[in-house]
Amino acid sequence: MQAVKWGEYTLGDLFTSQNGDFDIQKIHINGKGEYVITAGLSNNGVLGKSDVNAKIFKKNTITVDMFGNAFYRQFDYKMVTHARVFSLAANFSITERQGLFLANSFSYLSNEFGFDNMCSWEKIKTKSIRLPYKDGEIDFDFMESFIAELEAQRIAELSAYLKASGFDNYELSEEELNVLERFTELGDDNWGTYIVGNLFEKVTTKKLPYKAKELPKQPTDDYVLPCLTSSFQNQGLNYYAPKSGATVISNVISLPSNSDVYRAYYQSRDFTVLSDSYAIQWKLAENKPTPNQYLFMVMCINKVTDLPIYSYKNKLGGWNVVKHKEIRLPEKNGKIDFAFMDTFISAIKKLAIKDVVKYSDAKIKATKEVVSCK
Repeated sequence: MQAVKWGEYTLGDLFTSQNGDFDIQKIHINGKGEYVITAGLSNNGVLGKSDVNAKIFKKNTITVDMFGNAFYRQFDYKMVTHARVFSLAANFSITERQGLFLANSFSYLSNEFGFDNMCSWEKIKTKSIRLPYKDGEIDFDFMESFIAELEAQRIAELSAYLKASGFDNYELSEEELNVLERFTELGDDNWGTYIVGNLFEKVTTKKLPYKAKELPKQPTDDYVLPCLTSSFQNQGLNYYAPKSGATVISNVISLPSNSDVYRAYYQSRDFTVLSDSYAIQWKLAENKPTPNQYLFMVMCINKVTDLPIYSYKNKLGGWNVVKHKEIRLPEKNGKIDFAFMDTFISAIKKLAIKDVVKYSDAKIKATKEVVSCK
């Protein structure tokens, strides 16, 4: 990297911008058709799939949202219009690795834009990004090789982590197979109805003397404690504050109180509450939930909170509303079946990690084949 020469290139000279033509909403997400891109870091901005009649953008392009988050898209997609996402097509041919390199060159934009100053093509088309150059032209070969080497390094690290953590074993046990089969056969008699406030209580936290825009988006110096806000990006943890004077909590469920998306998350690591959100914890002395059981109950809570009818215009409300909501949980002998929840989530984790392990193994094999051919 030290020997690489860098040049500055104006975005308006490199890309052509396009916008969506239909206001795709959550109610249009049905698992069919093309992926839909929205604003935010959650799932790299992928909202889901929809076959609604809307403009389709070609793969091998870059999306930029109102927060300045940029992602390379290796698939065809549609875009929402209400969240101010736009698509950039390069004015020259690029490969997937070159597209990833280019998208990463936009990373500084997320430090400049937010709710109070939303990113748009008009605002950034005169801005510049730094790219490697050789003989007076953009060095696409370097971009290709750099991402290839970085990819090989990350895949090796992923493979080592999977083995060290035991996640490389994705074979389902007989108990897990039985639970998955039983889940498809559960009837109304196997589920009980419970009031959220009878199971959980709101966690009391100290009010912090900060505003979100005053805090860094990356840990730095003493600012190392993740802060919860109403955002659904990164599970609501997008800012960092000092631990001093803050209420540090973990192993709880978080919920927004003023948002466009009222999605609950299980928070396993230390964090604190900043604004427009809160945390709840299990209130009963018996059967303190395990992480897997918390994850199962989060899904059940989201069935009554993360609904298309709730938004900034039609707010769900805070804990005083949610605590009266009813959720359904699996039962056995008239009591909550905690063992079932634990085993079910264990099985789902293995199914999810299976594709990751196979991807890792395939990438390592492909790298070895390339090396052997040289």
